[in-house]
Amino acid sequence: MIRTLIVDDEPIARQVLRDELEICPDVRIVGEAENGEQALEQITTWEPDLVFLDLQMPGIGGFEVIRRLPSGHFPMIVIVTAFDQHAIRAFEEGAIDYLLKPVGQARLQKALERVRQLQGNSREIAETVARLSDVAQPPTKRPNRKIVGRKGSEYILLDAGEVLAFMAEHEIVWIVTAEQRYMATQSLRVIESRLQGLPFQRVHRNSIVNVDHVRKMSVMSSQRWLLTLSNLQELIVSKRQAHNVRQMLHW
Repeated sequence: MIRTLIVDDEPIARQVLRDELEICPDVRIVGEAENGEQALEQITTWEPDLVFLDLQMPGIGGFEVIRRLPSGHFPMIVIVTAFDQHAIRAFEEGAIDYLLKPVGQARLQKALERVRQLQGNSREIAETVARLSDVAQPPTKRPNRKIVGRKGSEYILLDAGEVLAFMAEHEIVWIVTAEQRYMATQSLRVIESRLQGLPFQRVHRNSIVNVDHVRKMSVMSSQRWLLTLSNLQELIVSKRQAHNVRQMLHW
């Protein structure tokens, strides 16, 4: 069963969507929310598999709900809106699908097919939420990517700013924060491409650091440098990357 939450501030819109979903044998509606605060409470309480999320709501809108999603269990998000440009923007960044009001049965079934294909793939769902969180940021806010980390069976969304470094060990990439490490869900190369425009620098073929967390840069030899991060972890800078690191740190 696809446990589903409907979020919309318009009672009629919720009822229309409920009526359409109730004829789907594998969909179980666990709740409805009329605003963003209720949505976040019900997502925490019910841990739905799927959320039909209206973007335009008074108070906490749909994008703010996405930014505040609790870690551990991420639902699949289908955007529901009357504004085409918002839906397309969200869909391109990671929403499973989008529905324009009024919602029709044929278009809803197409969205549910996408949902069924992704159901149970916790890693991919977390990645889509991370991309949605990126696009959901206010335009005046400094860009801040969301990074997906894994701890045990849970997936956590981390702000890029709280990450001190990414370190590859054979096939595993570790995300280093001030307090612990998480397993990354992507390769170091993919992670580096997502960090464009943020204060991260490749220092070695096996590591990328957040330069905002560099506390000391020491000379080891004429061709080697040693970085000390804010958690006192030390990383060697390769000869190939030394010039780029010094430039970024204004040395």
